[in-house]
Amino acid sequence: MTVSYTLKVAEARFGGFSGLLLRWRGSIYKLLYKEFLLFIALYALLSVTYRLLLTQEQKHVYAQVARYCNRSADLIPLSFVLGFYVTMVVNRWWAQYTSIPLPDQLMCVISATVHGVDQRGRLLRRTLIRYANLASVLVLRSVSTRVLKRFPTMEHVVDAGAALREPWEGLDRTCPEGLLGGKSLKSDFNKYWIPCVWFTNLAAQARRDGRIRDDIALCLLLEELNKYRAKCSMLFHYDWISIPLVYTQVVTIAVYSFFALSLVGRQFVEPVAGAAKPREPLEPGPAVGDLDMYVPLTTLLQFFFYAGWLKVAEQIINPFGEDDDDFETNQLIDRNLQVSLLSVDDMYQNLPPTEKDAYWDEDSAQPPYTVATVAESLRPSFLGSTFNLRMSDDPEQSLQVEASPGPARPVTAQTPLLGRFLGVGAPSPAISLRNFGRVRAPRTPHLLRFRAEEGGDVEAADRIEEEASGSGDETQEP
Repeated sequence: MTVSYTLKVAEARFGGFSGLLLRWRGSIYKLLYKEFLLFIALYALLSVTYRLLLTQEQKHVYAQVARYCNRSADLIPLSFVLGFYVTMVVNRWWAQYTSIPLPDQLMCVISATVHGVDQRGRLLRRTLIRYANLASVLVLRSVSTRVLKRFPTMEHVVDAGAALREPWEGLDRTCPEGLLGGKSLKSDFNKYWIPCVWFTNLAAQARRDGRIRDDIALCLLLEELNKYRAKCSMLFHYDWISIPLVYTQVVTIAVYSFFALSLVGRQFVEPVAGAAKPREPLEPGPAVGDLDMYVPLTTLLQFFFYAGWLKVAEQIINPFGEDDDDFETNQLIDRNLQVSLLSVDDMYQNLPPTEKDAYWDEDSAQPPYTVATVAESLRPSFLGSTFNLRMSDDPEQSLQVEASPGPARPVTAQTPLLGRFLGVGAPSPAISLRNFGRVRAPRTPHLLRFRAEEGGDVEAADRIEEEASGSGDETQEP
């Protein structure tokens, strides 16, 4: 059964994840403890051999080998190779889950398009949804060990009520040739698609009999079936096409070789008389004269992290097995069959009474809160991030002007605030005097200063405007 701890992490609190560390089922301890104990045993064996069984000359040679192995282990790009591989496996794991066929959309379409309250209409709806569920059972038998153990043969599928006996005799893997509607069915490939073909044939018959009232409803029904069949096909191909074996081998060899070198390279070595100069202090690894740690804590933690990372990929690369966190395919089959039959049979034309809702006479609906959640009603609604932006209080910045119809001028426009700072009284060259005349707002201070300098001559301003317009027209001529 899938290990779910969602409720335990519903709120972020002090030590929130710490409580999860004590779980055994589905934990990294359960996956890794055998390899972890083997690594400790091999490390202890080499340590005892070095300390008690080797001579001084042999210890000197072993120290050189240990330094070489420690330097060589650092050359393996373990974090990059393993991280990329696990990321790809996790994405594939979730994609496989989203490819599991669920009949929820299809059963709603069947209930809405296949009509008839009589025995024939009920039989059509139940048979259509049973064919769809049977297709998912067949494809899950092909990819999931749990489902295959539950339905090892087609006889078990028939006994479970998911299929009738006569047409399914030819679908057993031990009998590739059988009768299907009086015709011989020969195929060496997986036959999960056969119920989908039966579905389309029965839907076409229902259309001819008038149970499906128009071609649009038939088209909608077949579109939903195609989506359902596509998920069955995608699930089958995920099982068929695995992650390239060479990549899995590269990652596995990288992890195992790293810790094989660490077994020797991380051993404590004593100073030996007549030995070569001790290594530089900046060189990684246990140098001669280091603290004698009988338990290599950091090395064990490194093994726990990297080997555990590899175990994560090993567990979820095929989520249709029998690990603790693998998909509950048998429960999905039970749920899909039960819910879909209820939808097309007991729920067909089963409508609650149509009545006025509780907020019929109210302007705005406001469901009540409990005492534990009433504080949430006092929070203001989110209207958008720009609603909290403070706008400038300068009314000059809010004036509306019309864009100049002429081409863009290469002169850089200056804002009024920048003009005051630089002591420039001329308006922005991108805005004409004619546009300022159309603004329904008081004249700007720099325009007033401009006209005051002209002695209040309005005609001079008009001449300037005409000259500016004429020069703009000349520039537009080819």
